[in-house]
Amino acid sequence: MRTNRSIRSRAAHQRGISFIGLVFVAVVLGCVGVVVAQVIPTLIEWQAIDKAANKAKEGTTVPEVRAIFDRAQAIDDFQSVSGKDLDIRKVGDKVVVSYAYEREIPLFGPAYLVLKYKGETR
Repeated sequence: MRTNRSIRSRAAHQRGISFIGLVFVAVVLGCVGVVVAQVIPTLIEWQAIDKAANKAKEGTTVPEVRAIFDRAQAIDDFQSVSGKDLDIRKVGDKVVVSYAYEREIPLFGPAYLVLKYKGETR
């Protein structure tokens, strides 16, 4: 009788994850890792676009701003935004350059992850 009670008390105190649970967690983490690996290059591209827009605001005319941006685009090698896609306006005596674009990342079948990026110089 005493051994029966000790087996029950040990089983009640065991904690942990089963093999099926471990496989499920590994699959979920793997899927998240694949999506993150596809998102990181778009973030790097957004940083390059933002840097190019901040360089371009040094221009004084609209064609000059677009030309500065296009030169920075050729150096940083991004394709999502070009000089003609920029919204350029003057606020006071400062040139403000803004942009917006979308990136689609295919997940599986008909499912896509759509990332909308926009930015504006200050």
